[in-house]
Amino acid sequence: MAVSVPVDGEGFLVNRDDWNEDLARELAADDEFEMDDQVMGFIHEARAMYDNDGVVPPIRIFAKKQGVSTKELYGIFKKGPMKLICKWGGLPKPTGCV
Repeated sequence: MAVSVPVDGEGFLVNRDDWNEDLARELAADDEFEMDDQVMGFIHEARAMYDNDGVVPPIRIFAKKQGVSTKELYGIFKKGPMKLICKWGGLPKPTGCV
């Protein structure tokens, strides 16, 4: 399925203002991931933290604020939790993420 808005070579939104929940589900589906309410909650929290701080939160800080362990996040996302949260949430690619 082709994403309906411009994305970069790694699938991150070119324009953050294009983001909405339906698009998040579409981006996740492109990565063969079925979005659920818990993941959407993580996305909304990461977006709020980004709006407040101007940066993508490091995984340890994010996990602590969500009341989960980094291990739990990796259990949900399998690879690169913050990268996927940011990708599906219309946020910039996390620093230190290769």
